[in-house]
Amino acid sequence: MRIKTSKEEIIDLTKAWVAISIAFGIILSDTIGLVNAVFVAAFSVGLGFLLHELAHKLVAQHYKCFAEFRSFDPMLLLAIGMSFLGFVFAAPGAVMIQGFVDYRKNGIISVAGPITNLVLATIFLGTLALGIFPLVSQYGFIINSWLAVFNMIPIWQLDGKKVFIWNKAVYFIVLAIAVFYSFIL
Repeated sequence: MRIKTSKEEIIDLTKAWVAISIAFGIILSDTIGLVNAVFVAAFSVGLGFLLHELAHKLVAQHYKCFAEFRSFDPMLLLAIGMSFLGFVFAAPGAVMIQGFVDYRKNGIISVAGPITNLVLATIFLGTLALGIFPLVSQYGFIINSWLAVFNMIPIWQLDGKKVFIWNKAVYFIVLAIAVFYSFIL
């Protein structure tokens, strides 16, 4: 399947990836310096964000929907600003979907993001166990586990609400794995 995208989407994805990397890099900078921290964040958090959104997009396009990521620029700036206070709340944007999507399709499109974060968390846990890039691996595992938990909260426009409406069993299985992962390290 060919991924359909636009220049605007690539710009928005890049802006969001850079902003998230800077915000989380600022949080990490006390231990490894800002430049190193931004690179660690770009690979661990940024990769988790990017693949999460692309998972939504690919599944939506599989269902013949138009799907493109759009950044929420004020939230990107807020995430960077908040990082100077020692925490990050990031709502970088979302994949906008147009086309017929029933509850089932919407649930499947929505669960693709958190499942992607859990797959990444598993990969990072494996690389951590092997001692490969321990800081990136540990941070990648923790952040991707947390991203899965956060996105499974069943409120507002978060993925969890759409998954919960579609299939409660899938919802609780994905949430249980994400919560379990969040307490491993």
